[in-house]
Amino acid sequence: MKDFEFKKLYYSISEVSRITGLEQHVLRYWESQFPELNPAKNRAGNRIYTNKDISLIFEIKRLVREEGFTIEGAKKVLSSKSNGSSQEMVETEEAEAASGDLKQTLLEARAFLDDLVQRLTGKA
Repeated sequence: MKDFEFKKLYYSISEVSRITGLEQHVLRYWESQFPELNPAKNRAGNRIYTNKDISLIFEIKRLVREEGFTIEGAKKVLSSKSNGSSQEMVETEEAEAASGDLKQTLLEARAFLDDLVQRLTGKA
């Protein structure tokens, strides 16, 4: 991402094209493909992009152009990021519960093996 400081509240498509280094038709196409990218329109019907829209465009550009994702792949990454925070909490809680169960199982297995070693060494 270029060092870009957001100085305005709204940008035209030509300004966003110049800032991001993308053609205007690519921006319009991505708008049709990514529901998250939905710039508002002014009274004249021209797109007006916000700082949030520009940040999202840079993220899509990184995924598609630099990391080589397809449009579908980039959609999945973006949707997982938006759902990620709540999903990560659930997964973390599940992992903690599973690790507690695993720890208990390992302790029981260790006690069994210690007992087995004692029996085998005592009889040998």
